[in-house]
Amino acid sequence: MARNTIARIDPDAVAHNLGLVRQWAPHSRIMAVVKADAYGHRLDLCLPALENADMLAVATIDEARAIRRLGNRQAVLLLEGVLHASDLAVVEALGLELTLHHPEQVAMLENLGHAPTPRLWLKVESGMHRLGVEPEQVPALHARLLALPGAEQVNLVSHFASAESVDEASVRRQLRRFDAATRGLSGERCLANSGAILNHPDSHRDWVRAGIVLYGISPLAGRSGPELGLKPVMTLEAEIMAINRVPAGESVGYGARFTADRELRVGVVGVGYGDGYPRSMVDGTPVLVHGRRCPLVGRVSMDMLTVDLSACPEAAIGTRAVLWGKDLPIEEIAAAAGTIPYELSCRITRRVRYRESHAAGPAGGRILREFRLVR
Repeated sequence: MARNTIARIDPDAVAHNLGLVRQWAPHSRIMAVVKADAYGHRLDLCLPALENADMLAVATIDEARAIRRLGNRQAVLLLEGVLHASDLAVVEALGLELTLHHPEQVAMLENLGHAPTPRLWLKVESGMHRLGVEPEQVPALHARLLALPGAEQVNLVSHFASAESVDEASVRRQLRRFDAATRGLSGERCLANSGAILNHPDSHRDWVRAGIVLYGISPLAGRSGPELGLKPVMTLEAEIMAINRVPAGESVGYGARFTADRELRVGVVGVGYGDGYPRSMVDGTPVLVHGRRCPLVGRVSMDMLTVDLSACPEAAIGTRAVLWGKDLPIEEIAAAAGTIPYELSCRITRRVRYRESHAAGPAGGRILREFRLVR
């Protein structure tokens, strides 16, 4: 029997979500973050829907190379910059923009003798304590970058640690540090990530970085993407591959974690942690069958999970089960697993098939070629 575990990707939803970001930040340009294979949503499926973004952003050179291999010529920023001087030739060849977050990276460009791109981005440590130059170093490093032959503009960027919180104390503190460190310096500013786009409009500045919201997922605890007007881009689904009668008192799955308190009709669904659905899911986590919530019963295994079909007596072998998507928020499923939705979408494995599926089009969609990041 062919295994039919599918992640359906709706590019129209990506375009909708980008438009919503424009409404939320009407005076800022939008940097669309597509790192980690578009947060697990497949770069090749999502890029066409982001053609109206003002810029793309990735974490690594391999991710930038993947964008260029797809024929996309939009401006691309390397959020982490480069680690080795030899990478600068690749930056130039691919026409990338570059983040500098450490004095050694500035020295690397000085040793090169010119800026590999006309527009550079200097990252400021404002309170995240991860990447960024110390505030007192900013003016001197900014001047050194502007002095490089070929450098036309040096923008200033930072990252919030707690923008998804409505508690403004942390964000205000970081804004004050950033503004003090960059006062009087030329260049555009970029601070707001997805959480700040929603919670802290005074942080929008010249640019905003839209990441998880582009994929219809909320960065805010306790609120789903649809509650914010976003459209979920991914629907993860699989088929029921067996249906079993489980008598009262009998257990289901590894470790006998779940014991039936009455006779149950239990469906075996062809998806597991080998596909990216977490083993940590608890009993009772909903799975949609014919649009009805059927609770997970028993531990998730590598290839299968089991659900109580009491709410859906018409379910049969071959019936589709939805693990998350439009009518079952990924945020809810992530909470059941004790994680965040970012991790769920990013952990989908290669054996899951991806299909492009437009909301207004046929339910099936077209299976596209597998796309891998290749050096």
